[in-house]
Amino acid sequence: MILGLLGIAIGGGAIIALAAWAGIAAIGAELRHAAWAVAPAVALMLVQLWLSAIAWRISVGERVPRLSRYFRIRLIREAVNNMLPVAQLGGNLVGIRMLAQRGVPGPVAGAGTTLDITVEVVTQFLFTLMGFAALATTEAGAGQPWVMWSLAIMAAGVAAFIAAQRAGLLRIVEALIRPLQRVFPGVTVESVRGLHAELMRLHRDRKALAVAGALHLVAWLLGVVETWIALWAMGVDAGWQAALVIESLGMAARSAGFAVPGALGVQEVGFVVVCGLFGIEADQAIALSMVKRARELAVGVAGLVMWQWAEGRRLILRSR
Repeated sequence: MILGLLGIAIGGGAIIALAAWAGIAAIGAELRHAAWAVAPAVALMLVQLWLSAIAWRISVGERVPRLSRYFRIRLIREAVNNMLPVAQLGGNLVGIRMLAQRGVPGPVAGAGTTLDITVEVVTQFLFTLMGFAALATTEAGAGQPWVMWSLAIMAAGVAAFIAAQRAGLLRIVEALIRPLQRVFPGVTVESVRGLHAELMRLHRDRKALAVAGALHLVAWLLGVVETWIALWAMGVDAGWQAALVIESLGMAARSAGFAVPGALGVQEVGFVVVCGLFGIEADQAIALSMVKRARELAVGVAGLVMWQWAEGRRLILRSR
């Protein structure tokens, strides 16, 4: 928690410094122009979460149960990760716990959520690859050595994550049940026994992996539409190619800053750098990031309220 609060302080300070450098008045003017873009951004984010919920349900191995359950929990999962200092981990644990409370066996919920995260990471790599490919065709990106280095580092990270799972990463979780219980009292032996076996079983369902991957990739691509709308609202005719590069590389920068709550400061720096490749001013890049944060705030607050409502209701029912 202390590290999370420190991250918030550093990230918030970085945003203030960036805003002062780019011009607070200029950023405010761009935000006034782009204010109407927040509503469609929220709508697009909800569609992204809906597609991600379908992919999550498929990754867990359920085809028939109500999708609304997965959508609500996916929204809560996103809200916890984006709004609280949990280093993009707490929301996933909350999601596993809520699935288990609703009848999904603990090992299936844990393994399915791990697989869902893996599919999301792989599709983000493909999305970033699309962005780099689009950038390479422009004058700004042609012949840039950092493009290949960035791709190599990302590919190595994704490959290592998948290899670790196959080598028995979740067996370590199974073996560490006693220490885990001290940190997470709700974790039981039954909820983690067989995690690795379940994950390997889900890995073998190639059709489910392909469908879940396609859904996640479409969700990533919807972010390009959001970026294009926000830039257009500010009077920037960036074009779809530039919007693809800005969205994919901006989100890659955000993911790289996963240890900082909400990637505060990291996202803003990423957008300033990538937008600069297309001649978009720093104040407009920061305003673009603020539009994205506004839609995250709207969805995040709703998700946290839903989470607390669900937990409060569960406690009341248990007390009865």
